[in-house]
Amino acid sequence: MKNKILKKTFTAVFLLFTIVNFSQGNSANILLDAFYSKIKDQKNPQIIDARGADEFALNHIEGALNFNLKSEDYEKHVAALNPSKPVFIYSIAAYRSGLLSTDLAKRGFSEVYILEGGIASWIGGGKPFYSNLKSKLSLPEYKKILADNNYVLVDIGSKYCATCKTVKPILESIRSQYGEKLKIIEIELEESPQVIADLKTVKVFPTLILYENGKIVFKKDGLGDLKNDVDLALASK
Repeated sequence: MKNKILKKTFTAVFLLFTIVNFSQGNSANILLDAFYSKIKDQKNPQIIDARGADEFALNHIEGALNFNLKSEDYEKHVAALNPSKPVFIYSIAAYRSGLLSTDLAKRGFSEVYILEGGIASWIGGGKPFYSNLKSKLSLPEYKKILADNNYVLVDIGSKYCATCKTVKPILESIRSQYGEKLKIIEIELEESPQVIADLKTVKVFPTLILYENGKIVFKKDGLGDLKNDVDLALASK
């Protein structure tokens, strides 16, 4: 009985903290479905891509504006927004979108929403997006690789993702250790956005997936201890 009371008290305090935190900061990180639903509720949604111009040129949410705190015309972009209406922000992860949301909240914007997982979550969730290129890798080609190899390790990320860069030397170590036993494929948003969308399984960059005979052994949202996880999975193989 005591535990139930404590649990209810903790839940109430957590919800109160969340509400107060949102009302004071006027910003919140939300998951893809909620982010998408709120956008669809708006006639002319104010969507901001807080990535760099080169990233935006390659792919983005349709209808999004592109600017961040480092943009030369930042004040002009902010002045064009309606502070009484929701603003929806995303980037590659959360850093640039977080900085932008904090500044907009300080300026009195009533609602600022940050997409948890950024562009990876949007495209990886199969939502509509603009791309100026054709994917280097298609879904049928992806499936063929899985069918042709007993073990496949897939690294899904972006060249603009800082954490994704730390995966590369680990992959080289794994490749050296296992050789032809383990097929490693690297998929980048800037080269193959459509296959990432078609998989409908990516929520964040990097995403690491290990397959055995076409079936998923593990899927990691983020780097974690990749080398150890691969070693454990293949130890008795």
